[in-house]
Amino acid sequence: MEQLDNKLEELKTYIADKGRDGAVVAFSGGVDSTTLAALSRQVLGEKTAAVIAQSATYTTEELQNAKKSAQTIGIPLYIIQTNELEKEDFQKNPPNRCYYCKKELVQKLLNFAHLHGFSAVFEGTNFSDLDDHRPGFQAVQETQDVYSPWVACRFTKTEIRETAKNLGLSVHDKPSLSCLASRIPFNQPITADKLNRINQAEQDIRAIVPIRQLRVRDHNGLARIEVNAEERHLFFNEVVLEKVVLMLKQRGFLYVTFDLEGYQTGSMLKTLTKP
Repeated sequence: MEQLDNKLEELKTYIADKGRDGAVVAFSGGVDSTTLAALSRQVLGEKTAAVIAQSATYTTEELQNAKKSAQTIGIPLYIIQTNELEKEDFQKNPPNRCYYCKKELVQKLLNFAHLHGFSAVFEGTNFSDLDDHRPGFQAVQETQDVYSPWVACRFTKTEIRETAKNLGLSVHDKPSLSCLASRIPFNQPITADKLNRINQAEQDIRAIVPIRQLRVRDHNGLARIEVNAEERHLFFNEVVLEKVVLMLKQRGFLYVTFDLEGYQTGSMLKTLTKP
């Protein structure tokens, strides 16, 4: 606990230094960005604001939840628009797809910051993320005046969740978020129709089964459902399975499958592995 307290003081010093002329926090409503926004508000007061990007790759539900989170921590939230699907490099869905998305996002955040009198942008990549496939972080590193406080102060995901809990934030145990494009295998084109089909399918399943962590991976018309390992049993019921199959086929999926291994971060990376 003492070590975490020391790291927290280091983080606040970092926020005060980099945000001395005002900072915009890239916001999603997840635990990383919400906790960072709450601490930035504590340290910088009115010299900080949260900004969330709205696009076809994120759901309306997540936007509404983000608004509630921002209201809870008392930070003003602004909405900007991003148009990833208009970018050919993103639409083609290469393994470094997130680089192109993040590049556009940080530039638009910087433009917003400068327009409204802020000099820096804080984004929520954490130290644990660096062990995963994170091409988007390259775009952060390439862009001046964009900072990653969690990485700079070596905060792991577990430590962020603990910090959020200590701050009384309800998101402290919120499952990890990811954009809808992450449900499509690399090198298969991303389209608005696919994103909508995935979004609707996940909403359908949540209406049937009380799931916390869910991904519907779209393998060119085959739906592969991933849930947390401890939640798999909720599907082991014929009535539930029949409802899920019926609804997903109505959404346009040809086949509906259930991943017996359960949810895995970055599971689409396996599609890049050569046999």
